[in-house]
Amino acid sequence: MPVSEAVRRICENPAFWTDTIDDEPGEMRISLPVIGGYALVLDVDLASGERTLGLRRPGFTDPEQLGWAPVDGPYPAALRWWELDLCARVIAWEDPTLPHPGLVVALLSPFAPATPDDDETAIAAVREAAYRSLRREVPTPAEPAGPEQAPLPIFAGDDWWPAPRGVSPEVLDEAAVAALSRPARAMLEVRAAERFPFDGLADLVRRSEAHLATQSEHGWYAGTRPLARKIVESGDLRPIPELVAVLTEVGCDHPTVLDALSEPLVAAEACWMIETLAGAVPGTLLRRHL
Repeated sequence: MPVSEAVRRICENPAFWTDTIDDEPGEMRISLPVIGGYALVLDVDLASGERTLGLRRPGFTDPEQLGWAPVDGPYPAALRWWELDLCARVIAWEDPTLPHPGLVVALLSPFAPATPDDDETAIAAVREAAYRSLRREVPTPAEPAGPEQAPLPIFAGDDWWPAPRGVSPEVLDEAAVAALSRPARAMLEVRAAERFPFDGLADLVRRSEAHLATQSEHGWYAGTRPLARKIVESGDLRPIPELVAVLTEVGCDHPTVLDALSEPLVAAEACWMIETLAGAVPGTLLRRHL
């Protein structure tokens, strides 16, 4: 199920990521279906900035709370990083309108802080790519209306007929991306709480792992698996154009697959796709490449 237009509009507002949105009172629910009726649900109080992450099980309407955080944090360690990464990959694979790393990682990564067992360099790379992937539609500016006849030489310079200032399609500036990309340390451990839906989360993870692991065996992707595995083993991304050529030749038209491997190449995006095509453990290629 694609992300709603209301969610996309809010996510194009820089204040949603860096501050509270004073002119948007009320609450917003962002539901991210994963697999088998499971969904990760983020409730955001737009005025206060408070956020609650929940897990909705198959057959249920209301989510069970995974964690809650005030606007300034600290965020609870509701998800392990690899669990979030896995769910985001499954969501992106099934929803061509939602590339990864992208909206899912950007929205939920504060709830998946790094632990001592995690590779912080790899996490920072994925988070940075996620926040950079946030884009908004920018209309093409109209040509400036110049004079109907050639101006006098004194009026011919650009200072007299300046082009309108363009709007960047990027939602966040470099400073905001840098600040948001730094992996937070786990400060609030909530997974041991009696009411934490650990069994449901574990079942979601099992289903997601099984689903993602078999994708490289089907259809277009089976023939690309040897080359994808070669790239994973070497950590060298230079054969990617060859991989794209093979995918195109066999008729692959999945936009998420092709976008992740197309120029301009973003290493974190390319790595998750090649790992999936190779049937490799998520993060294997990214760590070798970095």
